[in-house]
Amino acid sequence: MIALAVVFIYLIMVAQFQNLLSPFIVLFTLPLAFTGGLLLLWLVGMELSVIALLGFLVLAGIVVNNGIVFVDYVNQLRENGMEKGEAIVRTGITRMRPILMTALTTILGMSTLALGYGTGAELMQPMAVAMIGGLTYATILTLFVVPVMYDILVRKGKRNKEKQGKASSEIM
Repeated sequence: MIALAVVFIYLIMVAQFQNLLSPFIVLFTLPLAFTGGLLLLWLVGMELSVIALLGFLVLAGIVVNNGIVFVDYVNQLRENGMEKGEAIVRTGITRMRPILMTALTTILGMSTLALGYGTGAELMQPMAVAMIGGLTYATILTLFVVPVMYDILVRKGKRNKEKQGKASSEIM
């Protein structure tokens, strides 16, 4: 199911971004999320269960959303004529708060479930622990890994239509 979810996430992002590279950059957030979730499950002594795997499915959607927010804004800034390095830095500054707020609200919402209070809470506890660990780890590293991957993988510069029009009229 997780592999199928990753394929569907990639296909949806290809339709959204209308290229193959930007979704590939966003998918680099998934290993970060799964690593963080597995680490926290291991630290608290919980086993990898079906319920924890459901947490990883939910986690994949949230973490990919953070990557999409980042990459989409960089692409928008570059389409408006901003240089790649400047666009990456501006995006990091501008989009850090929405990314952190998304992660923080989910982590705080899952914290009561992770503590295991209430009847039957121990059944859903691995899901919450996996989500908290994965989201914490992936959010921190997403703010570093996604910009680096964008800088490495996106080589050619985008120019806005005005600059392209001026350049072609200067040639003629």
